[in-house]
Amino acid sequence: MRLTVKELAERLICPFEGDGAVIITDVADLEKAERGDLVFCAKPKFMAQLETTKASAAILPPGEKFDRIPVLRADDPHLTFIRATEIFHRPYRPEPGIHPTAVVSPSAKIGKGVSIGAFSVVGDEAEIGEGTVLFPHVTVYPRVKIGAATVIHSNTALREDVRVGSRVIIHNGVVIGADGFGYLKGQDGAHIKIPQIGTVVIEDDVEIGANTTIDRAALGETLVRRGAKIDDLVMVAHNVEIGENAVLIAQAGIAGSSTVGRNTILSGQVGIADHIDVGDNVIVAAKSGVTGNIPSGAFVSGSPHLDIRDWRKFWALAPHLYDIVKDFKKLKARVEELEKSSKR
Repeated sequence: MRLTVKELAERLICPFEGDGAVIITDVADLEKAERGDLVFCAKPKFMAQLETTKASAAILPPGEKFDRIPVLRADDPHLTFIRATEIFHRPYRPEPGIHPTAVVSPSAKIGKGVSIGAFSVVGDEAEIGEGTVLFPHVTVYPRVKIGAATVIHSNTALREDVRVGSRVIIHNGVVIGADGFGYLKGQDGAHIKIPQIGTVVIEDDVEIGANTTIDRAALGETLVRRGAKIDDLVMVAHNVEIGENAVLIAQAGIAGSSTVGRNTILSGQVGIADHIDVGDNVIVAAKSGVTGNIPSGAFVSGSPHLDIRDWRKFWALAPHLYDIVKDFKKLKARVEELEKSSKR
């Protein structure tokens, strides 16, 4: 794609300064940009790099003086740069249609403009909304319902009765609706499987990373609410509820019947025990183990988790614990000597 600075500014709905006829063909970072590239600079400390960039135009905040190359003005240069990236780089999407090797049940309802890739399977009474894309080797079990403009990448499996909203992105290898992990021990010591007869509901505008698993509920629903973003290799157990716009980062694991609130962030490798309530707008630092409820607005770290201020105090003290223990033993020995001498 080739756009002039003026045309690009019009698409991004932002003012520009300088030569509006300059051609932009791509986006790049400040260090690697070449002629024809668009860059952005959101902080004054990076302005020195902007002085030497080979880029043809830049996105800058209002008030930042610069006229070596054309400038687009935006209150949030990074966000505007992302929008520009979407203009120049659109993800690959196959043409609508059903591949000859796909197996689609006659009772399935397929919307307009749907693409179903090679060797995919769509089960009985499944519903796929308008403009949705199933890449090759996607398996959709019976009675699954998928909304419009959703993209499901290869080797994903959606189990029976799962519901997926519109504009959802599901990356490779995801499994949604496998049985939750629930057993009772019988009198003979054998593990008796608890039937998992619930389902999974994924609301609109959710993104789910590669090889993530979301288990169906024992009863009712495992629920991922609108706008949540889930990274690769995340485990969401049965009857869990993920709040709107929550972010779950790589290898986080949530045990059964726990809830994660709105706008909450679980960093990498966080583990949450079962039947735990994590409030809204919470941040849980990487590798933390959550063993109790967390109120809204908290920032916690550690295993078991602590308020971030207490955690920092503890780890500031930890390297000195050995010396403190040695000093304590010396003081204890001295006190014992004084006690003995006072009894003589």
